Amino acid sequence: MTEDRLPLAELMAKTGDGDFLRSVAESVLQIIMEADVDGLIGAGRHERSGERSTWRNGYRDRALDARLGTLNLKIPKLRTGAYFPGFLEPRKTVEKALVSVIQEAWIA
Repeated sequence: MTEDRLPLAELMAKTGDGDFLRSVAESVLQIIMEADVDGLIGAGRHERSGERSTWRNGYRDRALDARLGTLNLKIPKLRTGAYFPGFLEPRKTVEKALVSVIQEAWIA
């Protein structure tokens, strides 16, 4: 099972240059994407499962421009099928989508 929580000290050490909020936003979005893909596949990372529908196949880089700056995301790829996070839809305003994703994660 993947680690769902990142210690605050670890995030602060990663940022070094003072972009704490940007790195927190990147980490939260990455955790949300990983959980979404785990549900889509039917198994966690490196987990054996009979209900598995496909396998992971690396990541593709995607830059997301927001008010916090450019967020560097790694979108998971699948061997069969496709995954594209809903908050990166081209028709949605990025800020509105980002806020809605964080609100849904908080409620869940």
